[in-house]
Amino acid sequence: MAVLVIGWGTSVKIAAIRTDLSQGLNGIQRTIVAVGSEKYVDIVGSFQTSYHISGIAPFGDLLVVLAYIPDEDEKEKKFSASVTSRQGTAQRPEIHLVSWKNDEVTTDALPIHGYEHYKAKDYALAHAPFSGSSNAGGQWAAGDEPLYYIVSPKDIVVAKPRDAEDHIAWLLQHDCHEKALAAVEAGQGRTELLDEVGSRYLDHLIIERKYAEAAQRCPKLLRGSPSAWERWVFHFAHLRQLPVLVPYIPTENPQLSDTAYEVALVALTTNPSFHELLLTTVKNWPPALYSASPVISAIEPQLNSSSMTDTLKEALAELYVINSQYEKALSLYAELLKPEVFEFIEKYNLHDSVRDKVVNLMILDSKRTVHLLIQHRDIIPTYEVVDQLLHTDRNCDKRYFLHLYLHALFEIDIHAGKEFHDMQVELYADYEPRMLLPFLRTSQHYRLDKAYEIFAQRELVREQVFVLGRMGNAKEALSTIINKLENIEEAVEFVMDQHDDELWEELIRQCLQKPEMVGMLLEHTVGNLDPLYIVSLVPDGLEIPRLRDRLVKIVTDYRTETSLRNGCNDILKADCVNLLVKYYHEARRGVYMASMNEEVHGNRVDDGSSRASERSSSVRALDIKSRTRCGARCCLCFDPLPIQDISIIVFYCCHAYHLSCLEGGLDLMRSNSNQDSDNGSDDEDGSPSGESRMRCVLCTTAAA
Repeated sequence: MAVLVIGWGTSVKIAAIRTDLSQGLNGIQRTIVAVGSEKYVDIVGSFQTSYHISGIAPFGDLLVVLAYIPDEDEKEKKFSASVTSRQGTAQRPEIHLVSWKNDEVTTDALPIHGYEHYKAKDYALAHAPFSGSSNAGGQWAAGDEPLYYIVSPKDIVVAKPRDAEDHIAWLLQHDCHEKALAAVEAGQGRTELLDEVGSRYLDHLIIERKYAEAAQRCPKLLRGSPSAWERWVFHFAHLRQLPVLVPYIPTENPQLSDTAYEVALVALTTNPSFHELLLTTVKNWPPALYSASPVISAIEPQLNSSSMTDTLKEALAELYVINSQYEKALSLYAELLKPEVFEFIEKYNLHDSVRDKVVNLMILDSKRTVHLLIQHRDIIPTYEVVDQLLHTDRNCDKRYFLHLYLHALFEIDIHAGKEFHDMQVELYADYEPRMLLPFLRTSQHYRLDKAYEIFAQRELVREQVFVLGRMGNAKEALSTIINKLENIEEAVEFVMDQHDDELWEELIRQCLQKPEMVGMLLEHTVGNLDPLYIVSLVPDGLEIPRLRDRLVKIVTDYRTETSLRNGCNDILKADCVNLLVKYYHEARRGVYMASMNEEVHGNRVDDGSSRASERSSSVRALDIKSRTRCGARCCLCFDPLPIQDISIIVFYCCHAYHLSCLEGGLDLMRSNSNQDSDNGSDDEDGSPSGESRMRCVLCTTAAA
């Protein structure tokens, strides 16, 4: 079936030429019949236009119409035809793409030279029919698209269907960048267009000052091109908008040059609003991507300026760590009171660098700081710590920190901070009074008068008593206990510790002034004072509360004490008798003296001699009966005991001596101890003084 398109004036008719007479095309009934012919013509469509038709041609299921549009109505046209005028009134010719029902799809105005003077008959439309088929995407393959020729007196315009790249170019011309990008990503057009479309899209956003949106789209538009990324990094830096791009800069795939990363970090240091992003970026970016020195150089001049923030200081500390400047990083961490500073000190062994940061660390965590200072007191001297805490201008409780440090130091080494013990007395009085007495008893490096003044100001009575006792003013100390503490138990204990009999009299004298104290004194004198003596000193008519009950208690306690003493004496006497009986039985036993042969050979016997065997048996039997055995040599001269014409003395302790050796040893002992016996006196053992008292030299020397 062939289709004939007819355009005349403002009317368009579409005729179908075919052999089937039953039905017209598109459901329109046949209206023209050629009788006697094998082919038939059906008018399948017609419509009127608002313009003159200078040419018409098919375009698939649509029609291409070359429209001539006059600027005036018919009456004006007739008038202008009768009047000679060179001024034209026509408009540009247009190409209309319409359906068979006059539904307009697109309209394009043609740039024809001299169109103002042309009439409808001056234009013509010709086309090269399309014989191929469109591709799967609804577009013709390259070289198969139909061509249309618009002819005017001076121009010939060649038209053809738009392809994907034309569509993308048109979208870009009309600032439809998102649609152009979507078309490229959908596979329409060459892949190389993506870079061009992306670049033009970013340029458009930059011109519109939509920097944040441009930065957000960079990862998608620039993809993995390092050169494109670096170009846009420097472009954003030139526009002073680089901070908005930093979160999207890739660190791998692709990895940019170190200069690009350094420029990005430096850009974040310029404004306090970017400092938080700078800190996050420094923590997240691998240190190998860039050199920290340029960034540090950009931040350090701001340290003492108003633009310096805590966040920027922390970022600088992180950069110092990357640059292995750990001491500087520690200073900033301590200034910022970062809790992880203690782990940082241990990790990089920075204990020596803590010396000038004591106050900041104390404010951060006093417990951990004190432990650190005590543990490394050989590196961090005590006087430096005390000096820093005393002279700091930070708003903190420096005296309390000083107390914590000196207290911990005192518990480790009581002499380590002895030059500060006067100060420590006052600190204990202010912050931990319960530790004063143990400190006062242990330390010897504080001034008693100054300590007493401190205790008097703070009304620390027990501490006053202790200091008065140390100062030798025991009576005033006792008076303080009685008058201020009114604790007779402590008074009695204090007097007992002083070992001074006059204090007992002073205690009784002061207690007699208070009847209640007299009664309490009576309760605590058992074993220390005679209650009858105290009662005898009580003035006549003095009323003592609960005197009867207290006297009953004194008598009861005295009876109990007497009973205990009698029981102990009975036990002691029984033990003495038992030990004397045991001593008597032991003294009745003989002492076996070994021979020289036994001394040398250790009681070994000759197996071949029956006589020696019998003697060994008798000796063994004697040893069993005796229980005691002495050697064969003198304990002083070590010569054998059986020497002719020399007497032998053997004691029950099994020590044996030559008589001459023993007498010489005893004389030497007497001369050394200057214990000469007087005539007519008795020795310790009851023998007359004229007789020499025999005793074992070894045992006597050991006992002495």
